[in-house]
Amino acid sequence: MDLRKKAKNVLFIDIETVSSKASFDQLDERMQEQWERKAANIRNDDHVAPFDLFYRRAAIYAEFGKIICIGVGALYWNTTDEQPRFKVKSLAGDDERALLLEFKELLEKYPQNQLILCAHNGKEFDFPYICRRMLVNGITLPESLQLSGKKPWEILHQDTLDMWRYGDYKSFAQLDLLAALFGIPSSKSDISGEDVTRVYYAEKDLDRIRRYCKEDVVVLAQLWLRLNQFETVKPENIVRAE
Repeated sequence: MDLRKKAKNVLFIDIETVSSKASFDQLDERMQEQWERKAANIRNDDHVAPFDLFYRRAAIYAEFGKIICIGVGALYWNTTDEQPRFKVKSLAGDDERALLLEFKELLEKYPQNQLILCAHNGKEFDFPYICRRMLVNGITLPESLQLSGKKPWEILHQDTLDMWRYGDYKSFAQLDLLAALFGIPSSKSDISGEDVTRVYYAEKDLDRIRRYCKEDVVVLAQLWLRLNQFETVKPENIVRAE
């Protein structure tokens, strides 16, 4: 299939999440009790206390975390040549509701019945996390994210982890592993996902997280191209918007 047709209405995304509070003791009493129940079922080989485990692990659970950054990117073509280009930017902020409303506004610029979101492990993480946090923040889901009750073949969104699995659902491969396998430059030269909560709360460096998130989206798009048997976008044709 022609790449232009394949990439039409595909929006590549990646989210960065942190614990909802900087520390366990900032949770109200009711949510502290709920986290202690949750922590009892989390694998904890180092026997970390629930209040320390909150700082380390809460970010991956939509009930106890929040979104601080969403990277978005899309392939496009200039009229001057036939080379694909890729533009990526990141939406970020301390106010999660404002961030999600900005993201919703961006999504609704696309035809909702044709928009294809693509993320790595998106079906199990990014897509449901965004939906849950929108609901928590009292935001009506855009049509493209109204996934509940739909049959799998009715959902257009794509997941590069799913594409790599080929139906082998006992297998999990991180984005960075597949990037290394396909010779795609890593996004982990500065920080990794494990560092995001610390960089956000301790270093208060949201711009650093924004840069990292954008690079993850670049890697995601390049992997998507390789999994669809297309050439990757040349480095000089990648535009990183502020």
